[in-house]
Amino acid sequence: MSAPRSLVLTAAVLLSCGALFNAFIPAPRLVTQPAPVSAAAVSLSAAALVTPTAAHAAESSVWIPALSAVGAGFAIGLAAIGSGVGQGIASGRCIDGISRQPEVADDLRGVLLLSLAFMESLTIYGLVIALVLLFANPLIK
Repeated sequence: MSAPRSLVLTAAVLLSCGALFNAFIPAPRLVTQPAPVSAAAVSLSAAALVTPTAAHAAESSVWIPALSAVGAGFAIGLAAIGSGVGQGIASGRCIDGISRQPEVADDLRGVLLLSLAFMESLTIYGLVIALVLLFANPLIK
């Protein structure tokens, strides 16, 4: 009995979506020609890519500190995002468990606090890696 009703509702939704998408007027597409590239820009780009001395300033590499700063940003950013998502999921599941069985609230709370401490320690490891890359970088002489 529910199969014909489901088919009718599915068809109605598909037809209404099709009508909705046809109701919008598409934006005009402008076809532009690519800008002509001058020979000076091509030669300058090739020189910058081929010449390795462009990356050096006063006989020390500029790339290592720059990429270390980028790596430090990624280290602390990914550590904070991962820990934040994990802590949010763990806290939500703990609240779900407490709401289902209030008598085990003390046990769940203790396990939650311990797991949150472990998750936060991983964020602190990311911070330590970021600080090492910024201030005590082993790659710089």
